[in-house]
Amino acid sequence: MKKSQWANPWVWGIGISCFILAMPTALVFASIFSPQLEVWQHLFNTVLSDYVVNSLTLAFGVGALVVLIGAPVAWCVARYEFVGRKQLQWLLLLPMAMPAYIIAYTYTGLLDFAGPVQTWLRDKYAWQYGDYYFPEIRSLGGAIFMLALVLYPYVYLLARTAFSEQPKSLEETAKSLGVTPTKYWFKVVFPLARPAILMGTALAMMEAFADYGTVQYFGVSTFTTGIFRTWFGLNNGIAAAQLAAVLTGFVILLLFLEFFSRRKVKYYVQGQVAKPSARVKLNKAPSIWVCLLCLLPVLFGFLVPCLQLIIWAIETFNAQFNQSFLTLLWNSFYLAALASISAVSLALFFAYGKRLNQMGFIQVSISIVKLGYAVPGTVIAIGALISLTWLDLRLNFLTETLFDTSVGLILSGSLFSLVLVYSCRFLAVAQHNIETGLVRIKPSMDEAARSLGYKPFQILKSIHIPLLKGSVLSALLLVFVDVLKELPATLILRPFNFNTLAIKTFELASDERLMDAALPALAIVFVGILPVILLTKIMDKSNHE
Repeated sequence: MKKSQWANPWVWGIGISCFILAMPTALVFASIFSPQLEVWQHLFNTVLSDYVVNSLTLAFGVGALVVLIGAPVAWCVARYEFVGRKQLQWLLLLPMAMPAYIIAYTYTGLLDFAGPVQTWLRDKYAWQYGDYYFPEIRSLGGAIFMLALVLYPYVYLLARTAFSEQPKSLEETAKSLGVTPTKYWFKVVFPLARPAILMGTALAMMEAFADYGTVQYFGVSTFTTGIFRTWFGLNNGIAAAQLAAVLTGFVILLLFLEFFSRRKVKYYVQGQVAKPSARVKLNKAPSIWVCLLCLLPVLFGFLVPCLQLIIWAIETFNAQFNQSFLTLLWNSFYLAALASISAVSLALFFAYGKRLNQMGFIQVSISIVKLGYAVPGTVIAIGALISLTWLDLRLNFLTETLFDTSVGLILSGSLFSLVLVYSCRFLAVAQHNIETGLVRIKPSMDEAARSLGYKPFQILKSIHIPLLKGSVLSALLLVFVDVLKELPATLILRPFNFNTLAIKTFELASDERLMDAALPALAIVFVGILPVILLTKIMDKSNHE
């Protein structure tokens, strides 16, 4: 039996694919065995403590703030009926379409010394520089606030589902025992929702660890900015990879802490079907106040920055909408399309391979590769660049020896490297959608197809993919938008003279040309709204609201 399993081409295909996808991250960790004592001594004496303190402060600050924003609004939407609730339940997801680095550029333009807010204050009250205090937007606190504004939907989504699914019987039992509403919330409601809230918080914190555009623009020294400085400033790829390994270690530690916090926490609901608690209808005044509370994250996380981008884009449209912008649009589109097709194809291959064969080797291999979503894009990009550069050098040596010609950087200097990294980074996003759809297809359909002489690939192509059309399309869309927004990996691996909307936005904002950066930034935001609409439809369909 074992021999026949290992002879299966699906097993070998999955094993080789997983090896290739895991190689970049593995090489980053392998770099710790390469001594770089002088560089590390320099980093230790100068900036390493800043990297550690700022990265941890950023991640835990974002984690605390997303809970403070996401959990209360999730509770209000899940448990109360108020003015505008039906609209706010999906409006609260809109900040997911706003990349953190774009909201950082926008608020800098609004709140900086020369921005409209401070200019209005000086004109209104005849103040001069130094006559008043105004919070510094370009700071660690500013970065925490910017990231929290776009990452709180992670907590909101999971907490809302957890609050909505809590059965009415628990509330009735608590009332019959004389438990006060406050005590019921802390003793029953929050413990039941805690795993979901912690998972959302962990996802937001991982995004904070991985952020580069916001912290670089605000001048905050973190591990991601340190990796770029070590690579391009000190010209030391190995030391940069070692910094990346430390950063990944923090992410793994975070995942372990999240798992450890709920290792003995298990809650079960008796019975097959539990009737959820009915939403409480609020009176006019409380209803308005709750509506305003839920509107604040949408206002500051999406509406204000989006309105400012639209104003800037209108003012600069004639100058910015040209052939160069159309080239950026095309580059971004076909790169995201290539990466999403690659990631979804791999997800289909892996998901169906798991369905065909339950070998532990396959399960473990795919699980390891899926962890790529938790690894910052900077880390995977550095590992890919090291491995692909090594392969390019060997290929060039071989072709020069055999044919007396050089093929150039056909792997590390082409879009292949970017597609590989995006596939590593976003495979889990695609596979989650594919596996969710695949479990709904009964195994009896596979058995019937095999009895008719269909091979596994024919079954996947002719039966499963048509049935999985919705899951495949949603996976393609989600990966497409994630690739469109990805900044650090694209900065490291893009070929020469190849720009995308994200890169152009970053370059213009770094040159303080915030108004010129508005049009490409707005294009990213508008495309980013698509998965939010998709997610809203899925939630409406599943909740039947």
